[in-house]
This record gives sequence, structure tokens and C-alpha cells, in this order.
Amino acid sequence: MIPFFSVVISVYNKAHFVAQTLDSILSQDFTDFEVLIVDDGSTDNSLEILRSFKDERITILPTKNQGVSAARNFGMLKARANYVALSDGDDIWLPNHLSELESLIESFPDCGIYATSYVKKFFNSYTTSPKFKNVEPPFFGIVADYFNTSIIDNILWTSAVVIPKSIINQGYMFDKELGCGEDIDLWVSIGKNFDIAFSAKVTAHKMIHAKDNHLSLTKNIPDLIKMMDKHKGDESINNSLKHYLDQNRYAAALEAKILGDYTNYKLLKKDIDFENLNSKLKFLLMLPKSVLIGLKKLKFILLKKRLYNSPYR
Repeated sequence: MIPFFSVVISVYNKAHFVAQTLDSILSQDFTDFEVLIVDDGSTDNSLEILRSFKDERITILPTKNQGVSAARNFGMLKARANYVALSDGDDIWLPNHLSELESLIESFPDCGIYATSYVKKFFNSYTTSPKFKNVEPPFFGIVADYFNTSIIDNILWTSAVVIPKSIINQGYMFDKELGCGEDIDLWVSIGKNFDIAFSAKVTAHKMIHAKDNHLSLTKNIPDLIKMMDKHKGDESINNSLKHYLDQNRYAAALEAKILGDYTNYKLLKKDIDFENLNSKLKFLLMLPKSVLIGLKKLKFILLKKRLYNSPYR
């Protein structure tokens, strides 16, 4: 019998976290699902931990290491259900996660992607809420403008979305040529062409464990530029998309300066319409590298003291 959901979990060296993640998935109120775990060539004991779970809904798919995009795509193509729920190997679902997504699907059956709200949990102790535009609780429906809604924080996050298998079969998958930014690329591709259904009810925790996890963007700035250039042609006819991508260009430019990559810093800065940046972002972009490094260290110290701040807000 075909389940309602296929849950695809990508795992690479998540031995310290994956049991908690899998426990949260198996504890869902809505139980009509299969679990496909793609182990992307882990070198720790992640596979041993995964194999200790005895649940007939679980299928483990060990692969050689090819990266997170290939692992997710492999699992999505193996999925038997009409709806594919994604999770990384270190995030947590609340018991209502799949039931809330099932309600969204039943209420709005023709969307390209479904998502629920989430909280960010730093260092397994300090929790903050993302800030979205125009979808405050108790919002439950089709988002009027995905790109505008996601200017501050993105309403789409990999461990809190469901993609219909029909959309995947049309070729909407993670770009394996991108070493980073592959999730943003897919959300943009779907957001340009399909409706997005969203519930403002929190059903998942985005677990942020380490100093550099989500506090620095990436060292792979060229891949981020490649990702944004893929959608450049649509910016002239979609002001919200332009605004959204300029926020991403800003983040990449700031990281490039911190890394001393002034070539890509200038390249990214050249493509930004500064009308799309608030005064705090403009000010930060003009600061020297040494000051930006100091501010990043300060941000980490403040997080340890349970103080979260963002220049986007």
C-alpha cells in the first residue's frame, strides 16, 4: 500500500544527532508514511545507529559520498508516496509536523510546495523565532508573494517542507552542480512557477549546533554567484525576486569581504540595487574586513548569552 508521505532524510556524519532526529519523525501523530534514509557515505557510526532502529517503515539507502543534493535527489526519486517530506539528519520535528502538512495539502491540493513554521534552536538550548512578512499566526493558506514574505527569514526551510512527487517528476530537484545554495535555488525555481502553501504553526526545530553553523555563510562564494545568476533573467519582470536575490547577494558579498575575496565582493556588490537594502545593511557592507570579523565574533558571544540580533530586522 502506498503511504501518504515519503520522508527523505539525508545523513552525513550525524552520529551525535541522528537518533534524536529519527525518534522525532517516528513519533508523529500522523503515521501513514515511509522513511527513506540516504546515508551519504558517512565515516562515523551514523549507519550503525540508524540500523539499530527497528521499524518496518524505515528503509536505509547507503551511498558513496556525493554531497547533500545528490543524496536528497536520490531519496526523492526512490519515494513511493505522492508527497515527499524532507529532513536533515540533525533537525527535530514536533509531533504535529506531518499532520499539519497533511491538512495544508488537503486544503490546497494544487501547490508546488508546502511548508510549516519553525524555530531556530542554538546550541541545544537557546530558541529564537524567525521573522516573516504577512504570514503571522494564525496564517494558514497560499502565500501571496513568496519572495516578499521571505525577505527577512525564509518561510521555506529544508526540514519543514513537502514537495509533491509530481513536481519532482517535472525536474524540480536540488542542483548537484552547486556546492552550496542548492536549497535556495530550488525554492526560487518552485516559487517562480507554483503556489506555495504555508502554515504559521511551529512544527519543527532548526538545530544549530556549532559556532560556524549558520553564523558564516560559506567559503564557496562562486557557487552562490552561479546560483543567483541562474535566476537573473527573471529579476527584470519580478521586483520581489530582485529584492530577495539582492538580500542574498548582500549576505554573500559580506562573507566574501570577511574572507578577503575582494574580486567576488565587487562582483556581487555591482549587481545589488541598494534601494533593496536597509540602512543597517548598507552600513555593514561599507565596513572594513577587520571590523566585520570582530562583529561576527561579537554575534557569537551574544548568542552564547542568549541574545539574538539580525541586521535584516
